[in-house]
Amino acid sequence: MKNIKRFRILVMGRANAGKTTILQRVCNSADKPEIFDGEGNKVYSCKRGHHDIKHELVFKSNPGFVFHDSCGFEAGSTQQFDQMRSFVVDRAATEKVNDRVHAIWFCIPMTDYHRTVTAAEKKFFNECDTGHVPVIVLLTKVDALYLTAVRELLDDDLTIVEAKERAAEKQGKLLEKWLAHVKDELDKCKYPPKGYVTLQKMHQEKADCTVLMESTANVMNEEGLQMILISTQQSSILLCIEYAVRR
Repeated sequence: MKNIKRFRILVMGRANAGKTTILQRVCNSADKPEIFDGEGNKVYSCKRGHHDIKHELVFKSNPGFVFHDSCGFEAGSTQQFDQMRSFVVDRAATEKVNDRVHAIWFCIPMTDYHRTVTAAEKKFFNECDTGHVPVIVLLTKVDALYLTAVRELLDDDLTIVEAKERAAEKQGKLLEKWLAHVKDELDKCKYPPKGYVTLQKMHQEKADCTVLMESTANVMNEEGLQMILISTQQSSILLCIEYAVRR
């Protein structure tokens, strides 16, 4: 573990799942990441949403994290899926310890709550064996459920004032409902996720990523990797102290 210099995460999910925003919050940055190819050369031109999965995304504010972005394969592209699976298998077992992927974040946006688990999600969790690399499902853009809550309350003949007063509570119930649905669907798969995290208000620069960091650390199967993650993250000093006390 002493030879591992950076914590490497593969981020997956359909387009517009808020992946880049989450990475910015994790790294306490408002800037876009720098992109490097597999040889460490900077990539200066890359179309939005068309990252090569082998490219490394690094934020100047926290170079201890290296991210890889897998373009969404919801369109059913067998080639994209095979490329992603090949990358996962290779980076999970490579002898080059600094090239290994340590965790996978699979993003599902709540803007698409009516189609949270599609054929693409089922294909990944049924056919992609990530080995010892844990996969955590991130329910993103949970804030979108607020408007859904208001609409449903208005449909129940509440006034707009009443609907707004009860919207937060209703939003919480909707989140519980869809989280339970996602868990029910994915836990039945051959290679189910190791954990689930719900994220909201990630568009705010001071959004708290402590739960994401803690949940990721908790599913790591090696204490050394846990400590690398905790020491790299900048979300919570208390989290660093907590894990230091546990040792």
